[in-house]
Order: sequence, then C-alpha cells, then structure tokens
Amino acid sequence: MTAPAGGPVPGARRPRLSAAAREGVAGWLFVAPVVVILGLFMLLPILMALWVSLTEWNGQGSPFRASVPFVGMDNYTRLFTEEGLARQDFMTSIRNNFYYVVIVVPAQTVLALGLAMIVNSRLLKGRTFFRAAFFFPSVTSSVAISVVFLFIFANSGAVSRLLELVGINGPQWFSDPRGTLHLLLGALGLVDPDAPPAALTGGGPFGLSWWEWLSGPSVAMTTIIVLVVWTTSGTFMLMFLAALQDIPVTLEEASRLDGAGRWQTFRYVTLPLLKPTLFLVLTLGTIATWQVFDQVYVMSQGDPAKTTLTPAYLSYKTAFRNFDYGPGTAISFVLFVIIVVLALVQRWVLRDRDAVPRPGRRARKGKAWR
Repeated sequence: MTAPAGGPVPGARRPRLSAAAREGVAGWLFVAPVVVILGLFMLLPILMALWVSLTEWNGQGSPFRASVPFVGMDNYTRLFTEEGLARQDFMTSIRNNFYYVVIVVPAQTVLALGLAMIVNSRLLKGRTFFRAAFFFPSVTSSVAISVVFLFIFANSGAVSRLLELVGINGPQWFSDPRGTLHLLLGALGLVDPDAPPAALTGGGPFGLSWWEWLSGPSVAMTTIIVLVVWTTSGTFMLMFLAALQDIPVTLEEASRLDGAGRWQTFRYVTLPLLKPTLFLVLTLGTIATWQVFDQVYVMSQGDPAKTTLTPAYLSYKTAFRNFDYGPGTAISFVLFVIIVVLALVQRWVLRDRDAVPRPGRRARKGKAWR
C-alpha cells in the first residue's frame, strides 16, 4: 500500500528530538516557573510604571482608565527643558547625588580593599575577630545606624564635644547647607562664599548657576557620606577577601624572588588579578549610591535647603507625598537610565585590553592575524 503523494509513509516512525533538543526543552520546563514569577512580579510592574510615567495619574483608581490624562513625554521634558520648580529640584538632586557618588564609591572601594589586605595577612593574629568586626556594620540595620549617627552628630553630640576639646567649634552638622567646596575655597582665600563672583552666579546649565553646581557636598551630606562609607565597606571587604584568597601564593613569592617590592607586587601581580572583583565592587557601589534613600529619609529628608535631596528620595516625595505619580515615576526611569549608562561605561573602562582578539574580527578589519 502506497502513501499519498507528499504524505507520511504508513508505519514509519516519527523523527525523535536530538539529545540537545531534549535538554533544551527540559531546561525551559525547569526555569518556566521562575520566568513566570519574574514576568508577573518584576517585568509587568516595570511596564505598568512606564505607562504611569506617561500620564498624570494622581494615585486614585486605576492608572489604565480612559479618564487618566495621557501627557506623553511631558513628564520627562519638564525635568530637563522647562523652567520651573520641577527641573530645579531634579537638577539639585542630581548635583547632590553626583558629589555623593564621586566621594563614596572610591572611598568605600579603597577602604574595603585595604581592610581585605589587612585581614588576609598571615601575620595578623585574631583574623576572624577583625573580619567579623569590620563586617558587622554592614549587617546592622541602616535605619538604626542612621538614628545613632543623628545623636553622635547632634549639636551636643560626641563629635561636637570632641572637637571642643581641641578648641574647634564644629558646625551644626545636619542644619548646615553650606557646600564643602565653597568652604574650602573660602578658607584658601580664593573666593568669598558670601559674595561669589558674578560670572559664576549669572547663569548655568539646567536651571542652576555654576556656583550651585560647584558647591560640593554640603556639610549635612558629608555626614551621610561618612556613615555610608563606614557601613558598606564591610560587604565589599568580603568580596576582595575572597578574591585575594583565590590568588596563588606562588605568584607573589615568585615576584618577590624576582626582586619586586610590596608595592610592585601589589601593582603588577595582585591588582590585575583583582580586576573582575574590582569591576563588581565598583558596579554595585555605583548602583547603590545612585539609589540612596534610607539614610536621607531618616536623617534629613532632603534638608537643609535641599542639599541632601537625591533623585530616589525626590521620586518618593513627588509620588507618595505630592501625589504626582507621573513625574515621580519619570524621575525613577531617568535614574534607571543613568545607572545603566554608568555601568556600561565602567565595563568599557575596566575591560581586558590584553585579551587576544578573535581571528574573525581581525579578518573583517583586513588585518593579518598574529
């Protein structure tokens, strides 16, 4: 009996999936629950928030009703191009957070690496105790530590009393909006902070004068910076410690036999091997510092004079206090873009330039492969 033209042969076996295809299907079946959960509780809320950022939803009812005004990109343009309080507050928060990131990320990275080098030393006695002591602030509640710092830096707190013992009248830490860079320029006699040059106060980008952009972190923000550096260095210390313990001791011993000193061994042997961990620490530090919220909420709530205002806290304040959910959500998405761009820049800067290129790429460029 012949089969119809183009049809299957009667009695013939159907082709079976290959081993690789079966493994792929099994893999997707195993990860399907996680994919569904992430899609429902992470991807879907992000898409809903993106829609809210394009509307003027006031938080009442559903944001997907036809009666909710759709404004498109107006919530974003107000942050960059339109004159008004919205742009001024947003740019002020960007300035504050920029100085915060520039100081915190290098400080906590250097401190974490230094602590890791100390506790990794074979000559140090009680290494377990010191590792636990350095890591302890990182596992303590950020809210609890923030409240403790409020008492320590109060006008009659421990820091002010210690400064009085050496004849220094400390500032009112959480009530001082003066920029530290302004104070430094004034102390050097270069600029009078109370009467800045007209060239710096006459204009500037995005609604802030150059004098405001060049203020540096305020005294109040500096106290938050000290707190964050102290509490976050322990976590990054453990990352560096794990990377240091993964480096073979024979490499350091070989460099010592070749006549390299401690600094040369660290620079040419240890530090290059720490590059992946360094990228991880810098990336996590950058993400966390641009998302700073807890300390600002507990210690200052953006005051004094909005010098501790950050984009994350401004987004919360705009959405949940002023009930402007559209602009508040737009701020959070702008912050998301900033974090992604900075992470990509860090990846490009810390890329392995000594890696051997692929032959295909060399061939496409018309260069001989060596």
